[in-house]
Amino acid sequence: MSDICPCGSGLNFDACCEPFLMEKALPKTAVQLMRSRYCAYAMGVIDYLYKTSGPRVRKEFDAENSRKWAESATWKGMEIVKAEAGSEADTTGIVEFIAHYAVKENDFDHHELATFEKIDNRWFFMDGQLFGSDPIRRDTPKIGRNDPCSCGSGKKFKKCCG
Repeated sequence: MSDICPCGSGLNFDACCEPFLMEKALPKTAVQLMRSRYCAYAMGVIDYLYKTSGPRVRKEFDAENSRKWAESATWKGMEIVKAEAGSEADTTGIVEFIAHYAVKENDFDHHELATFEKIDNRWFFMDGQLFGSDPIRRDTPKIGRNDPCSCGSGKKFKKCCG
């Protein structure tokens, strides 16, 4: 592995995100936290993602699925599009970024506007808004694998149309 940090800063890993992932230092800015969170995905340090998430995000955090998703991807780099506030002197910040990755040889760009907040002198990821098309929304409830199939066969969904 290269000594260059995966976050795209151009710095060596040991002088960039490693101290944060190893919990030897705290990110001083929202951008540093964003970069270190990208590295956490790229390197599979899922506990760091939880620890740097705000209270609402922690309540919804699924470590196992985050780990599976992170491990399924080949991480290709991240670019910071823009940052608003989020300096050492600020208590809030916004970072727009694009994370590049591939899954099964298909390339993807995760484009997000992330919000950060400093609580007790520590930066936390509070929320993110994705750019791109809206997710598909169902008009009807999702059919469970063990529910009767909607085709009327009388079989369980998983044994019929699922």
